[in-house]
Amino acid sequence: MTFQVAIIGRPNVGKSTLFNRLTGRKRALVHDMPGVTRDWREGDVELGNHPIKVFDTAGLDEAAQGSLEARMQKQTEAAVAEADLILFVYDARAGLTPLDEHFADSIRRLGKPVQVLANKCEGRAGEGGMMEAYALGLGEPMGISAEHGDGLGELYAFLAQAAEDHAIGAGEAAGEERDQPLRLAIMGRPNAGKSTLLNTLIGRERALTGPEAGITRDAIAVDWEWEGRPIRLFDTAGLRRKSKIDDPLECLSVSDALEAIRFSEVVVLLLDASRPWDKQDRQLADLAAAEGRAMVIGLNKCDLVKDRNAAVRALEEAIDAALPQIRGIPIIPLTGRTGAGTDKLMTAVWLAYERWNRRVPTAQLNRFLEEAVEVNPPPAPGGRRIKLRYMTQVKSRPPTFVSFVSRPEDLPDSYQRYLINGIREAFDLPGVPVRLHFRKGKNPYA
Repeated sequence: MTFQVAIIGRPNVGKSTLFNRLTGRKRALVHDMPGVTRDWREGDVELGNHPIKVFDTAGLDEAAQGSLEARMQKQTEAAVAEADLILFVYDARAGLTPLDEHFADSIRRLGKPVQVLANKCEGRAGEGGMMEAYALGLGEPMGISAEHGDGLGELYAFLAQAAEDHAIGAGEAAGEERDQPLRLAIMGRPNAGKSTLLNTLIGRERALTGPEAGITRDAIAVDWEWEGRPIRLFDTAGLRRKSKIDDPLECLSVSDALEAIRFSEVVVLLLDASRPWDKQDRQLADLAAAEGRAMVIGLNKCDLVKDRNAAVRALEEAIDAALPQIRGIPIIPLTGRTGAGTDKLMTAVWLAYERWNRRVPTAQLNRFLEEAVEVNPPPAPGGRRIKLRYMTQVKSRPPTFVSFVSRPEDLPDSYQRYLINGIREAFDLPGVPVRLHFRKGKNPYA
């Protein structure tokens, strides 16, 4: 089992900066404003041939019952409950605060291994604050600077040894084979129900939810299995029009969501059935298609509309008119709050993934090309007919084809669309981006 490490501490002590250092990428949002991190997010590290999963959590703070901050604390508690090791981070420059001491007492009662990290120890500014950590009774502190990288070599060695000890105790072999999970991202406008859907799919409260729009900031990744198949599930921040974004934190959230979509393989575009299809939904679908991702549309909150079938038909018509380049996207009506329709959604996701990976034999492609040209011959600009000689698939993910043409520069866009739609229909590729490139064949008499 993967060794799991939770980074905790009060707000603005550098937890997300340390998380980014450990994972080697700017995966967590970092800002001077306290409380940027809301959900706990996961990152993978490989140290000493052992996989380590690191959790970045919301800052520990006192909050009123039922508030957003209180729900954030529950997320942190859930991360700590799953962790095998706790990294308790505090600001050595500011020194220990009563809040640090309060939460250190709570951590001590958990009975889990804890390593205290005195952050911001670059230079001599944090030496005094580092000595104060002995009073916590959690063992010898380790002085680091997550921003500048000081002391991280010692931390890496400590984590590698801890992961080694954990693997030995669990009887696992170093570097054992692990199945590659399907990378599935959920995207949509704010308040479409993305986090609620994620929680329903995995069967636990992993992501923060509530009536407030824009709760999710980081793109949250969760490892999950559906019918024995491994999935890496991403919950992303709600995406609004650029003209409406003026908060720097929302800009960071949007960038994080776009990165999650680029690294995914299948995207679920989640729409609110009680809100009409609009320009922003179309732009999100265009984004997924431009990135070459397989796509499924989830029509959420169907329990709030009177005629679900009419809503699906209206959406199908709108999508066919707005997105002819990815015609045939499956639309799954569902209710994320209750789980109705989620099995059909996941079945559609795996079917879209299979189509996205499909390879078509060259012989079948060229039979299709002959029939397509016979039914609808290419134009003859200047009195000379354009000849399409050969077609082959050069890659999948998404399916990408190359056709050799006598004069590709003269082939009109309408004929290219005719061939792409023909490929999609002939080889059962609805809703999958299809790439078709045209190249000029060599002159055999040259």
